[in-house]
Amino acid sequence: MARALKLEFAGLHAPPADVLVLFCEEGMKLGAFPRRLVEPLGSQLRRAASAERFTGKNGSALEMVAPGALDLSRLIIIGVGRARDFKSADFVKLGGIAMGRIPGNASAATLVADLPGKPLQPETVADLALGMQLRAYTFDRYKTKRAEEDPPPPDQITIASANAGAVRKAWTARAAVAGGVYLARDLVNEPANVLDPAEFAARIGDLKKLGVAIEVLEPAQLKKLGMNALLGVAQGSAHSARVAIMKWSGGRRGAEPVALIGKGVCFDSGGISIKPASGMEDMKGDMAGAACVAGLFHTLAARRAKVNAVGVVGLVENMPGGTAQRPGDIVTSMSGQTIEIINTDAEGRLILADLLHYVNKRFNPKCMIDLATLTGAVIVALGHEYAGLFANDDRLADRLARVGRETGERVWRMPLGPEFDKLLESKFADMKNTGGRHGGAITAAQMLQRFVDKTPWAHLDIAGTGMGSPQSDINKSWGSGFGVRLLNAFLAQYYEK
Repeated sequence: MARALKLEFAGLHAPPADVLVLFCEEGMKLGAFPRRLVEPLGSQLRRAASAERFTGKNGSALEMVAPGALDLSRLIIIGVGRARDFKSADFVKLGGIAMGRIPGNASAATLVADLPGKPLQPETVADLALGMQLRAYTFDRYKTKRAEEDPPPPDQITIASANAGAVRKAWTARAAVAGGVYLARDLVNEPANVLDPAEFAARIGDLKKLGVAIEVLEPAQLKKLGMNALLGVAQGSAHSARVAIMKWSGGRRGAEPVALIGKGVCFDSGGISIKPASGMEDMKGDMAGAACVAGLFHTLAARRAKVNAVGVVGLVENMPGGTAQRPGDIVTSMSGQTIEIINTDAEGRLILADLLHYVNKRFNPKCMIDLATLTGAVIVALGHEYAGLFANDDRLADRLARVGRETGERVWRMPLGPEFDKLLESKFADMKNTGGRHGGAITAAQMLQRFVDKTPWAHLDIAGTGMGSPQSDINKSWGSGFGVRLLNAFLAQYYEK
């Protein structure tokens, strides 16, 4: 896993290090302790703010290099606007902004978590720390030389606040979240020649160290179960399929679990319906749904979540070999429903069809949520800011949407309806695996719905958010780890109480 940022927590009176980071509200309003720290600067600070037209607006920053009256290499003041309007996600973002301002060549840095008015709550300070940790992530294990303009972060960052002990306690759960996001990002960023299905399953096996029960199904077992839709996707590759099962039993003994299911196409060439060469290298990230599930189970185990959860991921490679599945082939899924293959590049729904049926029958879950980089159509509809949400249960959809707004991992509900079933009609089988160009994300979800029976179910199409997503204040990585924070908060709010 990528190296985590080393964070220390101290009281407000900890001596500032090489770089000092403070926050202020609009009008250059500082908290009492930061005000005392900068008092030796006198009018120098006011002149610097005036020259930079800095007033403390949200997201703005004032930097002073080697401020004469302070024994520092740099003073950074970050504006927050009106902090009383902030929610948890805003403080996570603020931590990312602060981390982005700390120069990599600094020996150490101190961030003072103090604003005008009441002291910041420990949970709020821990949110700042989470934002810093997420921003600090880099994936550079294959670079033999580090660019001069991209130095590593300081060896130590101290976060000073009014109640350091309580902050350390609040940080424990957030450190678990950061670890899960790091794992998911690492998996998405790995090249496909390193992370094939067997290697992915092996890395999931490492979660045993945290107490996650792991089971890996190999091709003979999958064939015996009747997972022909999933196996059909993998049959053109030299790397055979795996299904990895993760179980975390932190809730009441015998209680039904919540099920999380991930699409894990370690590389998607499109198969016989091969993709264009331009941009095909990005298809190493077609396993972002499975990466999210793995990262989530790291988080649940690391924070000892009081919930029963099962995670199941289908790990395959979709290649155009001589044994590859062809357009026109018909496969019988585990559920017994037959599927005509129209386009071998519509492979994710074939994997999920077998997994959804398997999970539903074996684990009898309270609800099922699948995540998949499933369609380019959802990017056309929603861009890279929202994941597409499809659901057969209004309460489940509302909960996911609410938690998405709270965490900043936003989802937008899309329609399902019997009218779309007509587009999936096949002349030769129960259905075909694509409904055509129009409403492509919807017809894909409509097909998946045929494999969930009456169990509450949600499908998250993360094609626009799981890989190649826009850079943000808390993510500078190609692989975003989208979904770990969303689903962790969802489980904590609705299934751990």
